[in-house]
Amino acid sequence: MWIVRLALRRPYTFVVASLLVVILGAPTIRETPKDIFPTIDIPVVSVVWTYTGLSTQDMEKQITTFSEFSTSFAVNNIKNIESQTLNGVAVVKIYFQPGVDVAAAVTSATRSRW
Repeated sequence: MWIVRLALRRPYTFVVASLLVVILGAPTIRETPKDIFPTIDIPVVSVVWTYTGLSTQDMEKQITTFSEFSTSFAVNNIKNIESQTLNGVAVVKIYFQPGVDVAAAVTSATRSRW
C-alpha cells in the first residue's frame, strides 16, 4: 500500500520511470531472439539397424557390438558411442567432437559399415 501513496504524492517520478522502462525496453525486445529453442550444434549421427525376428540378445551380439567396434576403429573424432538394442532393432548414436564437419562425419560413419 505504501507504493500507492508514494505514486500519488510523486506522480511525475513514476511517469518518468515508466517512460524509461519503455524507452530502454524497446531495443532489448528487438534484440531478443524470437526462437524459444537456442541453436545447439552437437554433431551426432544415429545409425538404425533393423533385423526383423532377431531377439534382443542375438541382435546385441551380432549387430550392435560389431557396429560399435567397427565404428570406433574406422571413424575419426568420436567423442563417445551409445547404443540401445530392442527386438529386431538397434540404434547406435555416435557423438563427435565439437567443430566436426557433420557431412564428413556422416560419410565416414556410413563408409565404415562396408
